[in-house]
Amino acid sequence: MPKCIGLRLSPRLPTLAGICPSSSSSHSGSSAVGSVPIIAKALNKWKTGGRAPRRLVLGLGVSFWAQLMNMSGAVGGKSFTASARLKSGPSFEEILKNVEWPEQFPFKEEDFKRFDESSDQLFYEAPRFVTHIDDPAIAALTKYYSKVFPPSNSPGVCILDMCSSWVSHFPLGYKQEQIVGMGMNEEELKRNPVLTEYVVQDLNVNPKLPFEDNSFDVITNVVSVDYITKPLDVFKEMRRILKPGGLAIMSFSNRCFWTKAISIWTSSGDADHGLIVGSYFHYAGGFEPPQGVDISPNPGRSDPMYIVYSRKLSTV
Repeated sequence: MPKCIGLRLSPRLPTLAGICPSSSSSHSGSSAVGSVPIIAKALNKWKTGGRAPRRLVLGLGVSFWAQLMNMSGAVGGKSFTASARLKSGPSFEEILKNVEWPEQFPFKEEDFKRFDESSDQLFYEAPRFVTHIDDPAIAALTKYYSKVFPPSNSPGVCILDMCSSWVSHFPLGYKQEQIVGMGMNEEELKRNPVLTEYVVQDLNVNPKLPFEDNSFDVITNVVSVDYITKPLDVFKEMRRILKPGGLAIMSFSNRCFWTKAISIWTSSGDADHGLIVGSYFHYAGGFEPPQGVDISPNPGRSDPMYIVYSRKLSTV
């Protein structure tokens, strides 16, 4: 059975033992979607009145695709789930193109539960001076940042690295007047050389961001969007603090602390994850249509790496 792989902490430390069943964790060339056969099976069950199997490990949430198909039945007509009917897997870049979203946010409260609902502050109490993706994936992300970030030392540019730690994977020597890190462990944030300041805050307890409206040019989030239990609240706050035209970049792989990742994430595969993050932008409102990018450096040989990004509408 395909698996969502346990988080790799570093080449010097053992890989986290936990793994979780998933519709896809493999990565292949132009098609990052290994879950299409399972998606098709779920759709066939829906058409015949059956239901997609619930995730056995958590016992929470239904199949992402089946849930959206149910939602599309409620609103009628062509829907967001049309891409699931493709006979062959679309590339990750195609997943978020021309999406027709359901009228209402298609997820339930239970989809944001975790296997481990103990305090996140306890989980992150001890610093982890390790990397959460392998070196090729880090290099790919850094290269992407170098292409889309404002030039180093641009007057007035402010960046927020959300869910930050001791490293942000920004280009070597990159500097701005204000680069704020927001994370869970103060010792990690103190060690991050790119930050000019930091804030320790648990977004799952308090999703309100302590910044003024229209403050930031860029917001980044690296391999942590899967832990956010109040995503619409957080993304609405992101919209508020971004400057008009400001860029939000959510990056993720197929590695996670699966006991702390939300149920809808651990129950689904890479393509689904792109749609999930895209839905956060869409339903938060005030963003351009989200777009997906596959920046995986060595498909099948190193960690996959995906980006879902959007800009705040200039008229908001």
